[in-house]
This record gives sequence, C-alpha cells and structure tokens, in this order.
Amino acid sequence: MKKQKALGALTLVLGASLLLAACGSSSGSGSDKTVANKDKPVVFYNRQPSNSSNGKLDMTTLKFNKDTYYVGFDAKQGAEVQGKMIKDYITKNISSIDRNNDGVIGYVLAIGDVGHNDSIARTRGVREALGTGVKKGGDINSAPAGMNTDGKASVVKDSKLTVGGKTYTIRELASQEMKNNSGATWDAATAGNAIGTWSSSLGNKIDVIASNNDGMGMAMFNAWSKKNKVPTFGYDANSDAVAAISEGYGGTVSQHADVQAYLTLRVLRNALDGAKKGTGIETKDKVGNVLAKDTYAYRANERSYYAMNVPVTADNYKDFMNPTKTYPDASKQLSTKTSPEKKVWLDIYNSSDNFLGSTYQPLLKKYAKLMNLKVEFIGGDGQTESNITNRLGNPSQYDAFAINMVKTDNGSSYTSILSR
Repeated sequence: MKKQKALGALTLVLGASLLLAACGSSSGSGSDKTVANKDKPVVFYNRQPSNSSNGKLDMTTLKFNKDTYYVGFDAKQGAEVQGKMIKDYITKNISSIDRNNDGVIGYVLAIGDVGHNDSIARTRGVREALGTGVKKGGDINSAPAGMNTDGKASVVKDSKLTVGGKTYTIRELASQEMKNNSGATWDAATAGNAIGTWSSSLGNKIDVIASNNDGMGMAMFNAWSKKNKVPTFGYDANSDAVAAISEGYGGTVSQHADVQAYLTLRVLRNALDGAKKGTGIETKDKVGNVLAKDTYAYRANERSYYAMNVPVTADNYKDFMNPTKTYPDASKQLSTKTSPEKKVWLDIYNSSDNFLGSTYQPLLKKYAKLMNLKVEFIGGDGQTESNITNRLGNPSQYDAFAINMVKTDNGSSYTSILSR
C-alpha cells in the first residue's frame, strides 16, 4: 500500500513538471503562476510586421496577445528629415555643388531593401524633398531606377530648383537595392561596389550621394566620395558616420536609438510587472524614469511606439558622438523587489548589421541591467528566418520575447511557435 502511494505521488510530481514545461515559466511581479507561452509579452522591434509589397500592417501579428507591441521609429517623419537635410545642403552650397557645371545636380541613391517599410519611406522622402518622385498608387514610387543618365527613367523624374535667380535640374542618376549574392539586403559591401560602378560611368556628374542607412553610406564614402569630396547622406547616426561629418560626410539622421532600445525592453518590463501601460514612458515610474513627450509617439490603433528623428549635420554632430549613451531621464535602476529578474529571448535579424550591432545592442545591454532583465541575444544571418526561429526551440525557458524579423511578412513564423 505504501509503495502504491509513493508511485502515485511520483506520478503527480512528474505530471506537474510536464505541465510546467508545456505551458512556460512564471511571469508577473511576485507571482508564481504559470504563464502559457502564447500569453507572454512580445515586442517586435526595428522591423514592423507588415506586407512587404504594400506596407500594410500585419495586425494579426500585432494583436497576437494583449501584451504584443511594436517598437521602432517614425519612418515617414524620419524620411522627411533626411530629404529636407539633403535639399537644404544643396541649396546652401549651390555655388559649389555642381561639380561639372552642367546645371544638373545629379545624385545617386543606395536603397536598403525594396520590401522594407523603412527603406521605402526613406527612398520616398528623398524623392519627395528633391521633387524627383513619381506617383504610383497614390504614393511616390520607391522602386529602384537603375541607371538614369539621360533622365528618362519611368520611376523618377527630373525636377527644377531655383536658387539666387538661377534654375538647376535635379536628377536621380542611378539607384539600386543593395542586396548581395546570398540574398542579404542593406549590404554595405554591395554599396561600396555600386559606387565604384556608378562613378566609372557617371564620373563628375555625381554631385550628391543619398543612402537609406549609414552602413551603406559609409561604404560609399570610404570607397569613393570622401576622396572626391562628394557629400554623402545616410541614416542611423552610427558612430563612424557621425565622426566622418568632420571629414566631409554630409549628414545623417538620429532615430533616437536610446529611446527605441529603452522602449523595446520597457514595454516588456511593464507587462511582466503587471504595471500600467506607459509607466516609465509617459509617466514617471517609482524611481523617476520617464521619456520627454517629443521623443516618441504611441499609436494605439497600430499597437506601436515610434521614436522621433533628428538631423545630424556639421552644425550639431558633436552632440551625437556617443550613440550608445542611455537616455538621461530614463537611466535609473529599478528595484528587484518590484521588478524581479526575468529572462528575455531577443534576436537581431543579422549579426553583421552595423546599426543594430554597434548601437542598438550595446544600449539594450545597458537597459537590461537597469531593468533587471537577463537577455539572451540571438544573431541571425540576415537571409533566412529559420536561422533564427530554429533557436526558439524552447520558449518555456523565457518570460518574454523581443523579435527582429528578417522579413517583415514573417511575424507568424514566431507567433506560431509561441502558440504551440
């Protein structure tokens, strides 16, 4: 009889253990309750769940559970900032920027990923500001123009700019997606090769270089434009790009990486603690962390937080020399009593991505420590989603997830794993 009771007790223990493994780990401040993986907090960041062909948000993914959000930056506002920065530079330096004095201000454009919302927005922002955009389906066409030496490409058009009584033509001489042979986009090496090809055929017709990010922009700057004194404009405010402004790099855009990285983990921390949404963001938390209202925006209908963008030029670049500095008013340590240590699974779509690797990840590590979060970082190959999802084999080990997809269409690749 004693033996039967012992066996029965063992069976109950094993059953409870199996149930715990299937459902997941505990979550919530001071709580021992078991939380199913499908109910754990999820933040998609940097790449917004959306249709890569038309940019429509994937609300099925964004509404996966009540604690699912997106954190990024205001792509349209940032695109406007970059476009205006380039146009202002041309206008201010009109007397010297036309290198061959042909009356045509020619620019080339490095496109990161034709199916990425941020890349699409930045391409449109440059074309809109310079007047070279052509409408398609109610918005500016963001497709690459290829070579456009004669100005007859169908996806862009020549525009006119009058400064000091003289009228100039602005022309997009060439543009292409910077995608390598393995399929990785936003590829700096490809951009470096592209400027070599473009410069060999276009020569001093190239007066300005625009890039969807600093990784590609700096590759072109180092390969050609620095030596030839052609202003290059990027995006991300990477440390090397900011430093290069003193050497002739035209400018870049800070997407407030400090605010983005903070939001990425703060949204998870609030959900884990059962705190009111907006704690430490729009309202001060118990230790005083808060973000200024003009540094971000929250759109409830999109379940998305967006950091604001600011131009970084020769006038203010010294203020941006340390891109991994945490946001001053949101850098206070949380108490382990109210915010006990939790485990977070976080991936970066491409371990070689310059912005995410050199700016975003260092910030995440700093904020993780301040928020008592033990983060496991997973680096992808930038090409295949399975390279990342295959390493999410046991989500029950974690309390929350921060996801950076390879392709914006693939939100369900992650949520399906959490739903099992």
